[in-house]
Amino acid sequence: MSETKKDNEWIEWGKAIVIALLLAFFLRSFVFATSIVEGESMDPALEDGERVIFNKFIYIISEPDRGDIVIIKRPHKNYVKRIIALPEETIEMKDHVLYINGIEQKQPFITESAKLLTGNFGPIQVPSQSYYVMGDNRAISKDSRNGLGFIDRNEIIGRSEFIIYPFKEWELTR
Repeated sequence: MSETKKDNEWIEWGKAIVIALLLAFFLRSFVFATSIVEGESMDPALEDGERVIFNKFIYIISEPDRGDIVIIKRPHKNYVKRIIALPEETIEMKDHVLYINGIEQKQPFITESAKLLTGNFGPIQVPSQSYYVMGDNRAISKDSRNGLGFIDRNEIIGRSEFIIYPFKEWELTR
């Protein structure tokens, strides 16, 4: 093989590596990222220590929706919670039943015991540009009821899409 052909091959490999690195940087910065679930507040949907891929791009083209598991960015910590009520909705929990705008809501993502451990509250009006979030493990979750308050739209940085670790737990999180 001639010296020029070897040089050209190295240049082509170098270009491919640079393009791959730029593509990986772009995807990591603007489309997908990972987060580690800390604590048991989202149990059984997400368990302590699981790593999830979250979609950063989805809320550029659409708005968060009820039931989405979202990543919330706060100054000292990120939180993983489920959106329960949308902007300008009224939320109320009465006798272990969740009501949004007076309509009973099904919550197939939580256990019966979690329903029984969710105390009465409300009615509460969610401000515009804000969301009401709760963890699926209601008894121990720090959420909109007790510490996080309403979540501003700009604090939601992505939607959880896929559990990637531990490997035996691979699944969609929706």
